[in-house]
Amino acid sequence: MKLILASASERRAEILRDAGFSFSIMSSAIDETPYPGESAPDLVQRLAFAKAELVAARAVAPAIVIGADTEVTLEGHIFGKPRSTDDARRMLEKLSGRAHAVVTGVALIRLPDAERLTFVDSTLVHFAPLTEEDITRYLATGEPHDKAGGYAIQGRAGRFIPRIEGCYFNVVGLPLARLQHALTELGWSEG
Repeated sequence: MKLILASASERRAEILRDAGFSFSIMSSAIDETPYPGESAPDLVQRLAFAKAELVAARAVAPAIVIGADTEVTLEGHIFGKPRSTDDARRMLEKLSGRAHAVVTGVALIRLPDAERLTFVDSTLVHFAPLTEEDITRYLATGEPHDKAGGYAIQGRAGRFIPRIEGCYFNVVGLPLARLQHALTELGWSEG
């Protein structure tokens, strides 16, 4: 049974590759706009399922399709990918010196029987206080522009994060241990 990642995210693909998974990639572009009043866990679960469903409709069985979505949330506010450098600056200023949650929704669809499994994982990320110079220097790297919350823990922003509570891979975009468990529940095995 093959695995299909329903994502163009280089970070998710890298997590799977580094963990030794064999998989293919099928893109799944969808509208990621939150519904009014939608919570971050509800949003990531809905988007992960929509991505997996879009790819499952085109995939050839037997396979398990993996959809995922990651968002940063602070005090009920969802920080998606920044729309501009100024937007990234505002996000980093709000995250500075505070703890926030990173939530990832994962949806699996097994083909051909369309058995579905979804879950949401959350990690608490503690940010050190950032100076204006820290933020300006970080923005100049270009790294924040396509990342939820305007930062990448696995990149240069790692120096601003003294600790996390939960799964590191969840912050990068795919909670690896929970994914392995879910795949096993759906009957997937290596080799």
